[in-house]
Amino acid sequence: MPAPIHPKSIVILDFGGQYAHLIARRVRESGAFSEIRPPNTPASELKDAAGIILSGGPQSVYDDGSPQADPAIVHLGVPVLGICYGHHWIAHTLGGKVTGGKTKEYGRTQISTHKDATLFQGLPEKFVVWMSHGDEVTTLPEGFICAASSADCANAAMESEARKIYSVQFHVEVVHTEYGNEILKKFVSLTDHAEWSIESYAKRIGEEVKKEVGDRRVFMLVSGGVDSTVAFTVLNEVLGAHRVQGLLVDTGLMRKNETRAIMNAFDLFGIENLEVVDASDEFFRNLEGVYEPEEKRRIIGDTFLAVQKRISEDMHLRFEDGWMLGQGTIYPDTIETGGTQHADTIKTHHNRVEAVQKMIDAGLVIEPLKDLYKDEVRKLGEEIGLSHDLVWRHPFPGPGLGVRILCAEHQEEAIPTYDIPQTTYASAVLPVRSVGVQGDGRTYRHALALFSETPYMIEPRFMELATSIPNTNPTFNRVLQCTSHITPPEFIFSPGYVTRERADLLRAADDIVYDEMHRAGLYEKIWQFPVVLLPFGTAAGMQSIVLRPIESQEAMTANAVSLPEEVVKIMTEKILKLPGIDCVFIDLTNKPPATIEWE
Repeated sequence: MPAPIHPKSIVILDFGGQYAHLIARRVRESGAFSEIRPPNTPASELKDAAGIILSGGPQSVYDDGSPQADPAIVHLGVPVLGICYGHHWIAHTLGGKVTGGKTKEYGRTQISTHKDATLFQGLPEKFVVWMSHGDEVTTLPEGFICAASSADCANAAMESEARKIYSVQFHVEVVHTEYGNEILKKFVSLTDHAEWSIESYAKRIGEEVKKEVGDRRVFMLVSGGVDSTVAFTVLNEVLGAHRVQGLLVDTGLMRKNETRAIMNAFDLFGIENLEVVDASDEFFRNLEGVYEPEEKRRIIGDTFLAVQKRISEDMHLRFEDGWMLGQGTIYPDTIETGGTQHADTIKTHHNRVEAVQKMIDAGLVIEPLKDLYKDEVRKLGEEIGLSHDLVWRHPFPGPGLGVRILCAEHQEEAIPTYDIPQTTYASAVLPVRSVGVQGDGRTYRHALALFSETPYMIEPRFMELATSIPNTNPTFNRVLQCTSHITPPEFIFSPGYVTRERADLLRAADDIVYDEMHRAGLYEKIWQFPVVLLPFGTAAGMQSIVLRPIESQEAMTANAVSLPEEVVKIMTEKILKLPGIDCVFIDLTNKPPATIEWE
């Protein structure tokens, strides 16, 4: 039975959107206590809430089986804010009409606000918001006014001041919506909420760890990324090093010299309870002949667990003897895996494979950062004394380069000519597909490459097309610019899975990018820079590299970064000198519609 709603909290009803916990965090940043509940929470349990926010979600509100809230919540007299799916639910529930939009909107969109709209008081008449939807409100409920519109969405916001009900089609919670925080703060100001302060973060996490672990001990898997590093350090600080044992598994899928750098960083911090094991042969053996992205993630996750089990047994660290498994899972890992009710699975993270989930259900796993986002993890890391350089390292996926080596056994079928966008620029469809996220749902689609007479200069028009093409053409979820060719070559596909040779090749390209970022003073200006290996080139056996520089704060949304021309030139020229690489691209697509990683 769930705990009672905290009096005067702002409750987010989670319809399965990718951003439900991000809404809760933005509310906390606005100074109000927030908590998340299932969408069907009875209105009787919400009567003491200060406010109710209805999240986005991947389904259509008019579909059979779509998540529904208790209609009585709109009669409680408690301020209500609907976001995306929540916007649709309010309209649908109160007699308005929701239909599939003629033009789907993903990414930046300009809106025009109504001068009398409560939520937008004091804001400019026009500003840019972040859209991610296919449906739209076409008829307002009785008593509501249109509060904002966009070129493709007549009712981008609506409200009934008399009933204290407000709703928006766009995502106010993401950093890419201008004045998003101001809009949320305005809603929070309309509520009689309990106060919240981030200063209690470290103490609260410590108390939760002690309660969850009890008198047990923790065996912690450490990848060397920011999340697992902070989680491992938190467990050491809270429980003491004598109750924590770290394990760093060298998978063969790590960056160049990664293992040594991690060990040196922990040595400087005085952490000595870390065992390092080279299991690369086992990982490559298990990945032989594997092409499907989800299967690859499952195998990497299961191999992690197999190595962990073997090492823990060798060290006599058994669950039956009072040991738990520790992981550096953060919230985006769980939400993209479909870890909340009604959420669509964008991709399964290695720490959410079936075997791990069973252990979680059995109470054998401790994840001290599972409700936090990347920027919060970094703040926590600095608060507990980790170095700035260590805490602000670029995020690196748990499966490592394994999800940056695209694998395919067969070339994807050719796209019909009429499906390829007609532009004034030369273009080519890549013969592989990648993962995307559109309208809170997972996509697995092609990427379109554009070509320019000035390949090193990121074309501003190409950045615009990277938003408009996925919004209007369901065939594509990514748009790239080719930096190695000025006209489309004939792509030759070569089947490939994860091998040591492919990992070494990608590791070399990744190291070039890492060095050039630092040399150009861009490392701390770019949030993450995945480098991706694709199984095709302009000759048999040759491969391609994709550069994927992005800026973000919490990984739930991201903007593609336009690199300086000279940096693109140097990176491209150096990468093309690597044996086996003859094409280079730069990914210009925001998230959504593309995920940060390609798999």
